[in-house]
Amino acid sequence: MSVTGKPPYDDANIFARILRGEIPCKTVAEDAHALAFHDIAPQAPLHVLVIPKGRWVSAADFHAEAPAEAIAGFWRLVTMVARDLGLEESGYRILSNMGADAGQEVPHFHVHIFGGRRLGRMVPAAPPA
Repeated sequence: MSVTGKPPYDDANIFARILRGEIPCKTVAEDAHALAFHDIAPQAPLHVLVIPKGRWVSAADFHAEAPAEAIAGFWRLVTMVARDLGLEESGYRILSNMGADAGQEVPHFHVHIFGGRRLGRMVPAAPPA
């Protein structure tokens, strides 16, 4: 953790390397603000990652530090990808893990878009009181 409390950005992380063109990906969509590509280990029939084009580790970092147009552009690309993949009618899940306890594997803010089948509950229902 840095002195500001913000986790340091690792320029060697896989998403930074993908953004620099050092590692190929199967691109779904791209614009000035974000890149969407198929996950290499899909957890659903459709599993796409969307990453902003910048050095942000978490949602808190991204939303505090990124310019407004980058934030808006990122979320526009997320919803455009879901629409273009035909997920609007049947539904889809957007998931983002923040930190080790949540299972964040790559220290670059990103969201997963899951769809293509019934996903079910993400968290089991609470037992009756």
